Amino acid sequence: MLQAMSAGALDLGGVGDAPPVFATSCAAKIAIVAALRNNPHNAALVVPKGSPITSISQLRGKKIAVAQGSSADYHPLTVLTKAGLTVDDVSLEYLQPAEGLAALNSGSVAAWDIWAPFIEQVQSQRGARVLVTGDGYGSNYSYVAAARSALGDSAKAAAIRDYIKLLAQAHQWANTHPQAWAVRWAKATGLPVSVMVAAAEDDTATAVPITPQIVADEQGLVNAFSSAGLIPSRYDFSGFAYTGFNSALPQGA
Repeated sequence: MLQAMSAGALDLGGVGDAPPVFATSCAAKIAIVAALRNNPHNAALVVPKGSPITSISQLRGKKIAVAQGSSADYHPLTVLTKAGLTVDDVSLEYLQPAEGLAALNSGSVAAWDIWAPFIEQVQSQRGARVLVTGDGYGSNYSYVAAARSALGDSAKAAAIRDYIKLLAQAHQWANTHPQAWAVRWAKATGLPVSVMVAAAEDDTATAVPITPQIVADEQGLVNAFSSAGLIPSRYDFSGFAYTGFNSALPQGA
């Protein structure tokens, strides 16, 4: 998606915290234009039912499934670091969510780092156990990203402003109507409403403007991925942040 934006083939989209870093490390022509502050329970490192693993240190030498370049790519990095481990102490198996789910169910990986509603799905349907959530780990932000070409088009820029305003209202509604949102979300995912109710409560998000704190947070990802050798080099992320739509958000957001 971000590659398509950089090429001017796509104007706008939603991403987690890590994708903008992986894209801009290759000088993609994109910018983050709004942020969502997420419930830390919308991310988790889970182990299968009956797993003897009860601590992060026990993952040394084990396989962990994770979607490469996704928000789940940063979460395990912070989890491992706090436990005194590095990515070289484990085997990261780069699998997209459906593949990661299958790998966890088959026992071919010891753990899976994933987001809602997959967390609630494997807990409810497979008896998986959460080792850690995003509480104290990761960055707990996701973003609206836009193509630089779209930002330079006045009509598209006006549409993006409207979209950001509506997105903020939609999340505010979902946060205060989790049951109603879960029913709608269940229709989109095909998962049971009971699973989606739990996911709706864990996956609340609030739209926030692009601030120096947000930029510093993403810079932290740049530094961490660079130190771990997962991106080519360290660079200044501030050039990939756009504040022109901050006024589209409710005052005090």
